[in-house]
Amino acid sequence: MIASLPMYDRPENRAAHDAFYTAFRDTLGYGPAKLDRGIAYDASWAHPDLLLGQICNLPYRAAYRDRLVRLTNSAHALPDTPAGYYHSVFVVRAADADRGLAPACLGRFAYNDALSQSGWGAPLARVTEQGLTFHTTLRTGAHVDSVQAVADGAPDLAAIDAVTWGLLSKWEPKAKDLRVIGRTGLSPAMTFVTTPKHDPDALRAALTAALGTISPEQKTDMGLHGFKQLPDRAFDIPLAPAPQRPLHSA
Repeated sequence: MIASLPMYDRPENRAAHDAFYTAFRDTLGYGPAKLDRGIAYDASWAHPDLLLGQICNLPYRAAYRDRLVRLTNSAHALPDTPAGYYHSVFVVRAADADRGLAPACLGRFAYNDALSQSGWGAPLARVTEQGLTFHTTLRTGAHVDSVQAVADGAPDLAAIDAVTWGLLSKWEPKAKDLRVIGRTGLSPAMTFVTTPKHDPDALRAALTAALGTISPEQKTDMGLHGFKQLPDRAFDIPLAPAPQRPLHSA
C-alpha cells in the first residue's frame, strides 16, 4: 500500500504535506506511515494498491478514468476560479511582457509534459480558441524546469499551473524574471484518487478532517484550502493532440 501527493510537493512545503498526510492516516486508522516520495508520479497512478494519490485531469481522462476512483478535487482559492477548478498562466520573460500572447506563440513554447492539462492541454485549447498556434515546442519535464528555461532564454513562452506559479513565485528565484501575460480556461483541479479496493467515503471523510487540523499557513504552503466533488461530466473534455515539431528536452 502506498500514499503519494507529488503534484505540489516541494522542499519548502514538505512539512505541510507530511502534517496533512499524518492527520489523514490518523483519522482513517490505517495506511502507510509516510508519503512515498521515491515513486514516480505516473508510477503511483498505476500502483495496484494506491491508497491516496493525486492526478492531473488529462492523464486521468486519457488512461485512468476506469482504473482509479475519484475522491474529490482541490479547492485552491485561485482568483476568479470556482472551487474544484484551476487554470494556468502564460509566462514570458519580463522584457517581452508587452508583446502579448500572439507574438509569443511565434517563438518557442515550453511544456512540461504532453499529458499535462495545465502545461499542454489547457494552453493549447486557449491559443486554438484565439486562432493561434504554437510555432515550435520544447518539452522540459516539469513546470519548474519550464520556468527556469524561459528565464534562461531557451524557450520564449510557457503555461504554468496557477497553483504551481504561486508557489514558484515565492520559492523559485528565476520566477522573478518572468511576467504573466494571460491565462487559460478552467478545468478540473488536482484530483485526489484511490484504487477501487478502498472505501472512497472513508477516504473523503479523512481528507476533510485532515485539512481541518493543519494551520492556515500550511494550507497556503500546499495551495490547498478545501475540496469540491465534481460531477462526472466535468471531465468530459476532448483530449489534446500531441505536440507538433517538438525540439529536444531542455
